[in-house]
Amino acid sequence: MSFVLPEIDRKETQQAVENELEKYRLFKYLEFEEREASITASAEERFHGPTNQTSDQTGSIAIYNADQRKMRQAFINRVERAVARLPKLERFLIEERYMSIESEYITDYNVYCHKFQPPISAVTYDKIRWKAFYRVALNLNVAVFKQGV
Repeated sequence: MSFVLPEIDRKETQQAVENELEKYRLFKYLEFEEREASITASAEERFHGPTNQTSDQTGSIAIYNADQRKMRQAFINRVERAVARLPKLERFLIEERYMSIESEYITDYNVYCHKFQPPISAVTYDKIRWKAFYRVALNLNVAVFKQGV
């Protein structure tokens, strides 16, 4: 019995993983801005018929604030667990290059020449990065598969 994994579209999968890691950084390092209820009455007239719906602005805002905070924390935990499952070199690469607060300003060159001790070549770096992206994409369920040929 043999099992064949479907072929993954490398560029699309890399872009999907990078998007997830960017979303991770936004959720992790930017403060969540809570919504607040408007208490100022509007001076303009509004002509409309009954909609038979009641609205609870304060309740809706409280639910949104709680749900968003919980959703963000769950996403952060999910990405951190996926990265924690990686082998040591792959985890180090992803954390240094994509998960740190300065990752917008760190280049691949900086990582493979200065962060890795001893430094590694660009080719080795690309191999390690692709293996890490492959595993993270499958763990986060964002892998893009090539269409049947």
